[in-house]
Amino acid sequence: MASRTSPAAPAVPAAPITQDVLTLPRKLPETERTNLVGLTRDQLRAALIAAGTPEKQAKMRVGQIWQWIYHWGVRDFAAMTNLAKDYRALLAERFEIALPEVVTRQISADGTRKYLLRIAGGHEVETVYIPEEGRGTLCISSQVGCTLTCSFCHTGTQKLVRNLTAGEIVGQVMLARDDLDEWPEPGEGSIAERLVSNVVLMGMGEPLYNFDAVRDAMRVVMDGEGIALGRRRITLSTSGVVPEIARTAEEIGCQLAISFHATTDEVRDRLVPINKRWNIDMLLGALRDYPRLSNSERITFEYVMLKGVNDSDADAKRLVKLIAGIPAKINLIPFNEWPGSPYQRSDWDRIEAFADIIYKAGYASPIRTPRGEDIMAACGQLKSATERARKSRAEIAAEAGI
Repeated sequence: MASRTSPAAPAVPAAPITQDVLTLPRKLPETERTNLVGLTRDQLRAALIAAGTPEKQAKMRVGQIWQWIYHWGVRDFAAMTNLAKDYRALLAERFEIALPEVVTRQISADGTRKYLLRIAGGHEVETVYIPEEGRGTLCISSQVGCTLTCSFCHTGTQKLVRNLTAGEIVGQVMLARDDLDEWPEPGEGSIAERLVSNVVLMGMGEPLYNFDAVRDAMRVVMDGEGIALGRRRITLSTSGVVPEIARTAEEIGCQLAISFHATTDEVRDRLVPINKRWNIDMLLGALRDYPRLSNSERITFEYVMLKGVNDSDADAKRLVKLIAGIPAKINLIPFNEWPGSPYQRSDWDRIEAFADIIYKAGYASPIRTPRGEDIMAACGQLKSATERARKSRAEIAAEAGI
């Protein structure tokens, strides 16, 4: 399309390609211009005024530029034809519309796509797109690495490098739309079928340890005149940063998922070490006070099924008692193994028996279908290639207390 830069990766063949890896060249060095991607409306207005836009025009200019960037996906100021030529030249001189660089794209046999993205400083993060019938979910990252060291999670074996900026978070959504050719033609309304219909903050990192950038990024993504994903289409997953849970409802308003995974503090301390700071009682207390708690907006409890660790009938019964009074559903996640992992996936009949106990207690208990395992894109498997710590299975098991 002439008015839009080419997608970050070559066009995808109609049929899924297993282990298709596309390596792209590096971008030119960054300039000193301010990147507009990820700025909230207020921040964009302030930036335009600082660059010389008259205050009386600023609100209108924000709306025009916002629509070009986030509704039509345009990256070239020269293509913003409802702006005067001299103003477009000013924008090009002072600003840029820049996204993370796609290093590789892998396509699973089941259609799942995993993108390895390079951001400022040469660091890398991973983003995963999961196509399903009637919907498409994009799993995005909020940090390079993770500070939580959850023992069952591959990302947890990579130390935290830094938080992502709001622009780097929004950029993941925009790159996926590039790759899926989801932007409408300039001048057109929204496309009929959304390929990226849902966003989950379940990639690399703990979103609530990067609260401000995540909040600002989600405000951009939810804005009705741009990408326009409703708040119920966005789910933030946290391991239990208790002080930030209420802020999530008040300042973001998205759906909430809890990386729970155990029914006793002893086991959760080992699986999710943040439990040593905010234990199960403290976490559940914060959830019962969650401002948006209602039957129509249930909290999702994520529970990875680990053989012989947290998958007994007693665990299922304890789980039901623990969450009593909280409108909730429980997503059961068959453990996705990774190199050196100290755990095994629960047997399928054990997972089904666990789900049955929860279901009979009145809670939805879907078993998540593993997706993208052949390209290490499944839940808990993400880890940027250049940062991988080549630990032995014994070292990882020792850290997990096994």
